[in-house]
Amino acid sequence: MKSILFVLAMLSVGGQVAWSQSLNTMTWNIRYDNPSDGVNAWPQRKDWVAEIIVKNKVDIGGFQEVLFGQLEDLKERLPEMDVYGIGRDDGKKAGEFAPIFFRKDRFELLDQSTYWLSTTPDKPGSKGWDANIPRIASWIKLKDRQTGIAFYVLNTHFDHRGTQARTESATLLLKQLRERFENHPVILTGDLNTTPNSSPYNILIGAGTQVRPVLLDAYEHSAEKPLGPDSTWNGFHEIVPHRRIDFIFTTQSVKVLRFQTLTDQRENRFPSDHLPVVTSLEILKP
Repeated sequence: MKSILFVLAMLSVGGQVAWSQSLNTMTWNIRYDNPSDGVNAWPQRKDWVAEIIVKNKVDIGGFQEVLFGQLEDLKERLPEMDVYGIGRDDGKKAGEFAPIFFRKDRFELLDQSTYWLSTTPDKPGSKGWDANIPRIASWIKLKDRQTGIAFYVLNTHFDHRGTQARTESATLLLKQLRERFENHPVILTGDLNTTPNSSPYNILIGAGTQVRPVLLDAYEHSAEKPLGPDSTWNGFHEIVPHRRIDFIFTTQSVKVLRFQTLTDQRENRFPSDHLPVVTSLEILKP
C-alpha cells in the first residue's frame, strides 16, 4: 500500500491531480481468484495489479474475471476511483464481474447497466447459444468534468469455448451499440477470447460490409506505432506470439493517440495470465 500511496503523491501537483485532456484507458483480464494458482494466486498479486493501474495513471479501466472479493480488494487499493459492476451469475455478487473503474474526481456517472450475452439479455444468469457459462457486458455513461462531453464505456468478456456464442455476442453487442449508444462516443474494452480477423472481430469492425464501421480497433488506429508484443496471453509462463485477444475499440469520435501492451514481470512472474493493454484516447467534441 505504501508504494501505491507514493505513486499517487507523485501524480499530484500542489495537492491537485494534474489532468490532461487525454484519457488513459486500460483493459485487463486480471485472472480470477483461484487458490490452485499457487505462487500466482490472487493474494500474491493483488498489490502488484493495483500498482500497475496506478503507475500507468489509468483514468478508466475495464477489467475481466473479477470476483467480488477481488473487486473489494481493488476498491480498497484504488481509493481515487469509483466502480460499477455486477456478478454475472445473479446480477448481484455471484460469479465474475466485468467492472469498470473510473476516476471519480474527473468523471460524473450519469447512467449504468448490464446485459447478458444471450437471447434473453435482461435475464440475470442466462447463457447464450453454445456458451459454457453466463457472459455479460456492463456499461456506464460518464461526463468528463473537464470538457463537458458525455460518452459511454462498455466492458465485456466473451465465452472461452462457445464459437457460436462469441459470434452471436459480437452481433448482439453491435446491435446494442447502434440502438442505445449511437449518438455518443463509445469506448469498448474486453477479453474477446478470439484474435483479429476472426468472425466476432470482423463483425465488430464491420469488415466485409458496405456499412461505415461502428467500432475501430485501437491497435490499428493508434496515431503512434503500438508498443509491446502482438499478444496479450502469457498463461503465467511466457508471452505466446500472435495471441492478441484483449481489445480496446472506439467509435469514430474517439481519437487513439497511443497504444501499449504492458509486459511487467518480477522474478520471471507475470501479474496475470493476460497482459494489460493501455491506450491514450482523446474524445473529440461534437
